[in-house]
Amino acid sequence: MKQILQTLMGYCQATVLVVALGFSTTASANEGGFPLDKAPNRVSNNASLQNGAKIFVNYCLNCHAAVSVRYNRMRDIGLTDQQIKDNLILTDAKVGDLMTIAMSPKDAKVWFGKVPPDLSVEARARGADWLYTYFRTFYKDDDRPTGWNNLVYPNVGMPHVLWQLQGERAAKFEDRKDPHDESRTEKVFVGFEQLTPGTMKPQEYDDNIADLVAFMSWMAEPVQLERKRIGVVVLLFLAIFTILAWRLNKAYWKDVH
Repeated sequence: MKQILQTLMGYCQATVLVVALGFSTTASANEGGFPLDKAPNRVSNNASLQNGAKIFVNYCLNCHAAVSVRYNRMRDIGLTDQQIKDNLILTDAKVGDLMTIAMSPKDAKVWFGKVPPDLSVEARARGADWLYTYFRTFYKDDDRPTGWNNLVYPNVGMPHVLWQLQGERAAKFEDRKDPHDESRTEKVFVGFEQLTPGTMKPQEYDDNIADLVAFMSWMAEPVQLERKRIGVVVLLFLAIFTILAWRLNKAYWKDVH
């Protein structure tokens, strides 16, 4: 019985350690870079996921594939096969096909300098906050080959594919003395200047980006909601079992001297 209790305590300690390391990794991943905005959590909202899917296939799936996901997986967000076929498949692909693109990796490397990353698990690799901030911090930069730059990903090779929705913006920087070395100056971002209006108002654009990021987060792990529900049940079971084991252990050893 003592061995069982020690094993259970070991599992609990390991779980706490893993969670702590996870939070530590998330925090440290953003140190030294542009501060990230918190992405709204809409993974459980089917309406948001459906809108995010529409944005994804229209603006992202031209250059970026998502080969770990099939179109018919979007049944899980409330869509029928016919709705998927009529609204989300823009090629001759079938509903059961993987979300691939026509551009070959070889051509992509020639045209863009590198192969655009597959977006199946990009949300897990980068984090929802990173993506949410990234899509909202593009600005015009004539020194870049694409004419665009990004605050989260400086000198990014990707153009701002959503610029018609957001409009064209310029980033304003100020030269300020380095607080650690007064002999040096550094450029500090102080805000955006809207150059041309987009088809969406700023709040509307941010709202749609939140839906896009939610869809990418769902796509990276479609079973995440089920996993979390099962996780809660398992933790409750372990908690109840631990109490029962503790009481049984106490009852078993009470007459042993």
